Amino acid sequence: MMRMENSDEALAQAAAVGDSAAFESLLERHYNSVFRLAYRLTGSREDAEDVTQEICASLPQKLAGFRAQARFRTWLWRIVVNAVHDLRRRRATHQKKAEGWGAWETARQAGNTETEATLAWLVEAMHALPADLRDTLALILDEMSHAQAAEVLGISEGTVSWRISKAKASLREMREREDQS
Repeated sequence: MMRMENSDEALAQAAAVGDSAAFESLLERHYNSVFRLAYRLTGSREDAEDVTQEICASLPQKLAGFRAQARFRTWLWRIVVNAVHDLRRRRATHQKKAEGWGAWETARQAGNTETEATLAWLVEAMHALPADLRDTLALILDEMSHAQAAEVLGISEGTVSWRISKAKASLREMREREDQS
């Protein structure tokens, strides 16, 4: 077991090769300081706790990269600062995604409302069309090809095309009359 009078650097090197007592001593010495720095950097107790726990969990792997070229505390502070920067980046990315999602959802809902209104108008307007035009248009709006609609209705494809053209013209006239009123 390592004794408390060992330097942080010596403890870090021992912990890097698996000495759990050395690792425990490092945590005892620096946990509160890591938390305080994280708290000062984040301004949030919850975020500071998360960052501190993240650092504690990753520290055993990170210690393998400690070369004792800098003081351990300086090295550890860099880890804390980087962890807080990572947290901020994750939050900013999440915020951008959330804002993007929000804008998309707002647009989608507006589009749905507009689409619903347009569909409601179209259903109502189609009832004003003669039955042959209404039936033909309904089949085409149901994503049938002109050939399929012609087969269902027992008419030629040319007649289907003519009926669609006539139905569109009639719907356009209805819309213009409504817009003028």
